[in-house]
Amino acid sequence: MSDPFEATTATLKDVAREAGVSTATVDRVLHGRPGVRDATIRRVKDTIERLGFRPHAAAAELARGRSHRFCFVMPKNQNVFMAEIVEHISKVRVWLAARRTLVDVVETDVFDADVLAETLEEIGPRYDGLAVVALDHPRVRAAIDELVGLGVLVVTLVSDAPSSRRAYYVGIDNIAAGRTTGTLIGRFLGGRSGKVAVVAGSLSLRDHAERLFGVSQVISADFPNLDLLAPVEGRDDDDHNRALTRRLLDEHPDLVGLYNIGAGTTGIGTALIESGRAKDVVFVGHDLTPQTRRFLLLGVMDAVISQNPGHEARSATRVLLALSRNEPIVAEQEYIGIDIVIRDNLP
Repeated sequence: MSDPFEATTATLKDVAREAGVSTATVDRVLHGRPGVRDATIRRVKDTIERLGFRPHAAAAELARGRSHRFCFVMPKNQNVFMAEIVEHISKVRVWLAARRTLVDVVETDVFDADVLAETLEEIGPRYDGLAVVALDHPRVRAAIDELVGLGVLVVTLVSDAPSSRRAYYVGIDNIAAGRTTGTLIGRFLGGRSGKVAVVAGSLSLRDHAERLFGVSQVISADFPNLDLLAPVEGRDDDDHNRALTRRLLDEHPDLVGLYNIGAGTTGIGTALIESGRAKDVVFVGHDLTPQTRRFLLLGVMDAVISQNPGHEARSATRVLLALSRNEPIVAEQEYIGIDIVIRDNLP
């Protein structure tokens, strides 16, 4: 059987081909030599990052004489955003293989604390490092702590469990994301009065709870003309969210704003269209997907709070690798920014 770590990493020629330039141009960019246009420099650097090109990386890893195994614990029945993270994890497998590292993906129900905890317990110490979309629940925190006690490096991804013994969190500042949404809804409404609804996947997910906290802060402090309704939970499911939105629209004829904290945006947008009130309700959600892009173009959604799934996948793998080698983490490189996308700046 062949060694699974013998896969080749990206080469200088690969970078040149993908960026559409010569190998000499790539070399000039790598060494900071003059004579290359700014746009070309950006394109080459983006390609280097995407392909994970590192000169002599494979030789350096071989010199270390150590291999690693990492695992990503991701939601079962993934929404588009989570599916994109998994896709990007697959793309960095070659980069990891050059560093004598294998990565697996395990899918489970991250909305169910017992199921998620059992999954973590079953995984046990088979891996050197683990990245998990965490549920902030006592049993899940205990499972994470047990893994750490067994010598497994644990990183939380997208949703945090900060009181656990996890080593690092990779994701956006979710309180800031919620506050941003509150400001957007209040400003877009331009002084109109009425109710604002919040649809969450599960408030046991730390990211969803923090987004709710952020939007509540801004609406209550800065927009007294708006009444924030108690949140409802749809488990990021389109059918559930469609039914919840229909009920909210029926029960609150003065509904003027809606914030979808998680996924299941298709169901909410569909219900708004069916009600005939899509143009009257300011609707803000998360993650730029083909469906949220369509809703922005149609005017059903007013703004999308976006984060880069590729950056998150690469960041989690870099962090696990750095932790496993006892190397410093470059916080600036691993910072996950918040983007505000509206119809007029769609990429």
